[in-house]
Amino acid sequence: MEKNDVSGHTPMMQQYLGFKRQHPGLLVFYRMGDFYELFFEDAIRAARLLDITQTHRGQSAGQPIPMAGVPFHALEQYLARLVKLGESVVIVEQVGDPATSKGPVERAISRIVTPGTLTDASLLDERADSLLMALHVERSRAGVAWLNLASGELKLTEVAANVLPSLLDRLRPAELLVADSATSPPGDWTVTTRSAWQFDIAEATRLLCEHFGSRDLAAFDVADTPIALAACGALISYAQATQQRALSHVATLAVEHDSAWLRMDAATRRNLELTETLRGEASPTLLSLLDTCATSMGSRWLRRCLHHPLRERSRAEARHQAVDALRAGSASDTLHGALRGLADIERISARVALRTARPRDLSSLRDSLNRLPDVARALPVDAGLLEHSRALLSQPLASAALLARAVMDEPAALLRDGRVMRTGFDAELDELRGLQDNCGEFLLALEARERERTGIANLKVEYNRVHGFYIEVTNANTARIPDDYRRRQTLKNAERYITPELKAFEDRALSAAERATSREKHLYEQLLDALAPELPQLGDVARALAETDGLLAFARAAQRHDYCRPQFVDEPEITIERGRHPVVECQVDAFIPNDTRMHDARRMLLITGPNMGGKSTYMRQVALIALMAHCGCPVPAQSARLGPLDAIHTRIGASDDLASGRSTFMVEMTEAAGILHGATERSLVLMDEIGRGTSTFDGVALAQSIARHLLTRNRSWTLFATHYFELTQLAATHAACANMHLDAVEHGNRIVFLHAIEDGPASQSYGIEVAALAGVPGTVIRDARRALQRLEASRIDAGPQTDLFAPPPPPPEVPTHAAVDALAALDPDSLSPKEALDTLYALKKLLHD
Repeated sequence: MEKNDVSGHTPMMQQYLGFKRQHPGLLVFYRMGDFYELFFEDAIRAARLLDITQTHRGQSAGQPIPMAGVPFHALEQYLARLVKLGESVVIVEQVGDPATSKGPVERAISRIVTPGTLTDASLLDERADSLLMALHVERSRAGVAWLNLASGELKLTEVAANVLPSLLDRLRPAELLVADSATSPPGDWTVTTRSAWQFDIAEATRLLCEHFGSRDLAAFDVADTPIALAACGALISYAQATQQRALSHVATLAVEHDSAWLRMDAATRRNLELTETLRGEASPTLLSLLDTCATSMGSRWLRRCLHHPLRERSRAEARHQAVDALRAGSASDTLHGALRGLADIERISARVALRTARPRDLSSLRDSLNRLPDVARALPVDAGLLEHSRALLSQPLASAALLARAVMDEPAALLRDGRVMRTGFDAELDELRGLQDNCGEFLLALEARERERTGIANLKVEYNRVHGFYIEVTNANTARIPDDYRRRQTLKNAERYITPELKAFEDRALSAAERATSREKHLYEQLLDALAPELPQLGDVARALAETDGLLAFARAAQRHDYCRPQFVDEPEITIERGRHPVVECQVDAFIPNDTRMHDARRMLLITGPNMGGKSTYMRQVALIALMAHCGCPVPAQSARLGPLDAIHTRIGASDDLASGRSTFMVEMTEAAGILHGATERSLVLMDEIGRGTSTFDGVALAQSIARHLLTRNRSWTLFATHYFELTQLAATHAACANMHLDAVEHGNRIVFLHAIEDGPASQSYGIEVAALAGVPGTVIRDARRALQRLEASRIDAGPQTDLFAPPPPPPEVPTHAAVDALAALDPDSLSPKEALDTLYALKKLLHD
């Protein structure tokens, strides 16, 4: 049978295959009763991914049908597992009534779950954003648009194509959309291809105008970003298709400019361990240190903040002013208590807009909105940036009053379970519930009357879901039943009956339950409609809470770790007194603070010293202090003065990139080239042991040339750590270069690292001593010491570098001497012991003559 020919399949399989044809690459979860079923290739694939049982049931088109399924109540946990594996899922629900359907029950796609379009709390990391991104590249320019569906934030930008890896690493999209004719960008991204026509500028403009209800896009200032606009059109189209509805909470479009942030490439973010360690772990990092946020909204704000240090220093100053106010007195503890336990208003609002909010979402939203005045009162006065938040959080919200009237204090988890809308909210619903609530009283009264009428003392009136209401009489008493009893079910020891009165009540009660469920669902939909106009205000509230919580985390860190407020100055300088590495100081018993003094006439610190002496830690702490200052966070130092900065670049450590076929040295040189091309006189550059991956002389030459280029061409603020002592001569020829070192002392057979930065070059590197500390066998250490002595004695550093492919050099001429001539003429095998001793004395005499 042809692949697209479904005529031989059963009607239900034809329906399923119709959905599958619409989404061929996605797993289709097809609702059947209490299960979501998967068929054919989807069943085999899902069984492997989810470790669920795969069976064969029935036949269609003459072949057994591979099947696998999951219970409907456990859907979310299986979706979470699939999304983590990068899979996308189509959810097909029953929308028709099985009782009235002549063929297959009518079904429709309710939603499409993909890694970048998640909004359900159970599928999302509550402390990290999940972004859907679209990418469109034309020639040397890349247009990028991204959407945080869980908050409604939509942004776009255009960058040079070579900057794209850095942007991707900064935003970390959960899903990346590209045209099917385009090449996917390098990296471990979950890529979804879309038809190339969806990245059309005219189509994007039409779609976005329709979405925002505007004649054109002039208000969004996107005229200069046509490539990004094309990507944005594909993005919105895909998001609407997955949600099966308009995205009403996506109310604006912002153009992001790269100049708004301090530039940092992927290597810098990795080396500074902002949100992930070099081993890929969540701690210890700068984020794990600072994140004491009381809300998940604050944690997400904090993560974004660390990856987006502000270049506009007035905005950073405003944050510092607010943090100072929060540090005063007991304001931080009071505010933290007021924030603790607030729901994720940002994401709940998105679910309201997408009509996927559950009853307990709404009750949590109501309770949180009712606590906003407490948060406003806890905010310190004259807190600058937070004054707007205070005013916003102090206002009464119509949505809070509506939710208080409409939703029960503790509603059911799911709408279908009932008991969601508050008693008194709707008279019709109250009446229907009354029929249900009075059911027990009626049955007890009926049971008493029937016992009296029949004289059967053990007669029972009961209910179950299968047979409804019934009167149960044991077999010993069946002869005493009245004529109006009609048999409903026969059991081994009893008979079950129904009477006209009980049947009439059953019809009323069961229809009341169905009508109550239907009425409650209608009221719930109306409630979501009524909340829709309030979503922009709820979004403002969520952003105010997130920023307040994030700034509070800065204040609490400053109190806990004795941080200071940095000072931004217009003069070119980086001056830090008693600076510390914020993360390392919390991992050791005693941290040695160090000063940093750089100004226009002192732009490079050439740092030497032993391995493990603290060179890398010292350099990283300078970069982290600069970054924290531009985020609005107090810094770990006694004082800090920072001139204008535009970027932070690092070249620290390297490893093979086997997937791209690049060696360690190639990775190192690629990173160095990026810095040399991109760094300016306002950039902070960290270079750690450049040139290690090649021969000694090549490494020295490259390191020296790179350092000289940074000094004379880039004129960047540069911390340059090296073990090549030849580079220390740069300070003699370049006034802007200063030698610094971290020293160590030998104590007995041990080495003690002082971790204190001092002027001047280091005396030695202590490499062999560090190897001994690492547990290298003593025999190797002793042999290394002897080899070092020989190398130093031969002054290998002054000789020419060996060419592996050159012919061997001629043997050196040996100077003539009488003792040498006599030794050469000896035949040791012909000498007796006495003759050998006499000859030795004679040779010694010749040496002294």
